[in-house]
Amino acid sequence: MANRPKRLAVCLLAGFTLAVLLQCKIQSASAHEIDTRARSERFISQKREVHKRTAAANALVSSEAPIESKPAPQSTRKPGSGAAKGPYYVDFRARTAASWGHAFVWFGKTSERAVEVAGLTPAGDTAAYVLGHLMWVPSETAASYGDLDPQYLTASYRVYLNEPDAKRVFAYIKKLQASSPVWNAETTNCTAFIGSIAEFMGLEVPHRWKRPEDYVNSLKAMNSGRQMVRLSSEQ
Repeated sequence: MANRPKRLAVCLLAGFTLAVLLQCKIQSASAHEIDTRARSERFISQKREVHKRTAAANALVSSEAPIESKPAPQSTRKPGSGAAKGPYYVDFRARTAASWGHAFVWFGKTSERAVEVAGLTPAGDTAAYVLGHLMWVPSETAASYGDLDPQYLTASYRVYLNEPDAKRVFAYIKKLQASSPVWNAETTNCTAFIGSIAEFMGLEVPHRWKRPEDYVNSLKAMNSGRQMVRLSSEQ
């Protein structure tokens, strides 16, 4: 009977120890499970991030690839826009001279080196030029000295034409040359001559009493540097 308390005490101690061990094992297992779950979630999160970055990279490549493979888009510029060019041209030019300078035009085909020149000058020597400030004197309308020399050029404004319009403009220039028999410094002068051509082409023109260099520069500015000219049906 005396050994019963001892056995009871041993059983209680063993049971308590077992309970403690089971609790520790349960906590350890729970902690391990939590840690495993956290690692799994981190792995899944990292995997999703990798997929996300891969998808973004693929989308970027996909969006760039067609740009390289696509043909160049057609220009949306209007036919009369500044960058367009035609096969023919009229070049309004100014050069130095002994007095105020001279204004004239070059005209021709862009694919050819040869040019035609038209301008209005007094025919003859210095005496004709002096008399031309007081009265009308006989004129010349072809190339004059210095018109083909780039070292004398002071201003230039070139505009381009398609073939049908070029035929009409070139015919007008020829007609103007044939119908300009006299020159006068104040009225029928060189700037008025090239101004008539510009007006026929539908360009805005400055007044004729500007110096040739200023006239050509003003002509370009008033038309915003427009390069392509299309004639209207009324012209």
